[in-house]
Amino acid sequence: MAEANGAEALQNAKKMTIICTKGSLDWAYPPFILATTAAAMDVDVTMFFTFYGLALLKKDLKLKVTPLGNPAMSMPMAGMHISMPNLVGMLPGVTDMASVMMKNLIKKKGVASIDELREAAVLSDVKMIGCQMTLDLFEMSKDDMIDEIEIGGAATWMEHALQSDINLFM
Repeated sequence: MAEANGAEALQNAKKMTIICTKGSLDWAYPPFILATTAAAMDVDVTMFFTFYGLALLKKDLKLKVTPLGNPAMSMPMAGMHISMPNLVGMLPGVTDMASVMMKNLIKKKGVASIDELREAAVLSDVKMIGCQMTLDLFEMSKDDMIDEIEIGGAATWMEHALQSDINLFM
């Protein structure tokens, strides 16, 4: 019976919005994975990129992951998982080292890159909206972003959110 209810709920969930507020490598995965998965399941998906999330729409992605303030971060090394003490994240070069390690792990495990997931979103007709206020605030322009986006504000997102069955904030 639970499977029938789940299938019925999926049929009713035809629109989804995701607000993307984070621009780091580790925070880029959840919204793009959920958006592309939903689009593959015939859900109309709109992603709204604001504040640091706007970095995910830049033509040239330079995403990093930081261990600072991320006590749950651990990396598989030498057959075990090594956690990095939070204090170590303050040292120069640690963010770059952690980013390289994470990118190597992603590649080694065959996980799609953010570039690939973003391209999959474009090919799946996921609507991506860059926040005009954030562009202005950080003195960026649409020319800095990939071509396949729309520029809008909170009202643009609200138009989609008010019609959506699922609204996520990340």
